[in-house]
Amino acid sequence: MNAAIYPGTFDPLTFGHLDVIERAARIFDRLVVAVGINASKKPLFSIEERMDLVRQVTAHIPNVDVDSFEGLLVEYCRRKEIHALIRGLRAFSDFEYEFQMALTNRKLAPEIETIFLMPKETHSYLSSSMVRGIAAMGGNIDDFVPVQVRDALAKTVKPR
Repeated sequence: MNAAIYPGTFDPLTFGHLDVIERAARIFDRLVVAVGINASKKPLFSIEERMDLVRQVTAHIPNVDVDSFEGLLVEYCRRKEIHALIRGLRAFSDFEYEFQMALTNRKLAPEIETIFLMPKETHSYLSSSMVRGIAAMGGNIDDFVPVQVRDALAKTVKPR
């Protein structure tokens, strides 16, 4: 079975993330959406909430599993015995960071390949931080996130 891991914070998951998930799931027999725990970040949603939202939004995709990880991504890949990483590239500004990360991961774990997927151009400008900011200002986020995420943000974010 060919499998891949799509890691991220997903705080919150956007239509850009979902587009990458749907396309990666068509390429691979199994896709693990790995929600990251990063002590240096202060996410809006807990790890359990983020995983639950990803599960809800991807319920229509039978070959997607949702998991969490902490620590080095390549070590998580090794534990899962998966040798392909999916990374989303929204814009040229993402490329430098993602390129450095891919080369570092290759040095740490040469058996793991990084595959870059770009979301549809209609979602290429989206970021989770942008969505959180719009929600915090009381803006309409219907075009940016699935309804489950919109509803969770409405319960969590109190507009200023």
